[in-house]
Amino acid sequence: MPSTIALKQRIKSVKSTRQITKAMQLVSASKMKRAQEYAQRSRDYRNAATALMQRLGHLEDTKQEPLFQRRPVKRRLYIVVTSNSGLAGAYNANVLKLLTKVLKEDDKAGIASDVITIGSKAAQFVRRLKDVELASAYHAFGDNPTANDIRPLLNTVLEQFTAAKTDEVHILYTEFKSNLVQEATDLHLLPAQALPLPDGVKPIATFEPSVEAVIEEVVERLIEAQLWQAILESLASEHSMRMIAMKNATDNAKDLIDDYTLELNTARQAAITQELAEITGGAEALNG
Repeated sequence: MPSTIALKQRIKSVKSTRQITKAMQLVSASKMKRAQEYAQRSRDYRNAATALMQRLGHLEDTKQEPLFQRRPVKRRLYIVVTSNSGLAGAYNANVLKLLTKVLKEDDKAGIASDVITIGSKAAQFVRRLKDVELASAYHAFGDNPTANDIRPLLNTVLEQFTAAKTDEVHILYTEFKSNLVQEATDLHLLPAQALPLPDGVKPIATFEPSVEAVIEEVVERLIEAQLWQAILESLASEHSMRMIAMKNATDNAKDLIDDYTLELNTARQAAITQELAEITGGAEALNG
């Protein structure tokens, strides 16, 4: 059994750790609430943008546009969204596990894979992979990302696709479902996938001033909306999973303190009992 001094030091150390995890839990809860509001507020816009992109994919006028061209997939680009730091439960692990799965599928199909990472955790992981090119690495965009933050990423993705350097673009991120449920998601970004239309219905649209002008001004914004929403969903998921992880750590620290306190009291009682036995034995020896 450890000495009482060692047990007191352990209790003091665990209490200090509990204070840190409790503070991190409260901070993450505050950030999660704000990030959740942002993510939920823009979901309808993302869904509308996705639906519009898919409908545009049906039109003959758009099929020859660079952002809508479907090519045999020989090279696929993945955008992977993670965090810069750990202590967020399985947040990073779930996305990286999904990345590993799709890369294995590409390898079996003979498809080359490129990766653009957001967050240092993904960059560190991809650098260790064989036969996977890390095209770009971006720092996580922080708790209050802006449109200007993702503009370089958007420009890179559009340039890669329009120049035929990649045939498909996917984004791997964590979809925020609830405070307790977050799901690693693979979203097809480019080219736009066409929605199935009812039988006998032909897609009709009039473009003003021209197809090229609409594609240039509108479609990029629609892609940006999907990319932006994925980042907001990931941010809400990260704070939620970190809050839960820190709550579990705080609860475990409390249980550990209780166990050490019980062990300390037992050690103290054993020491007192031993002293009493020694005193009683000494008194009997003197009387004898």
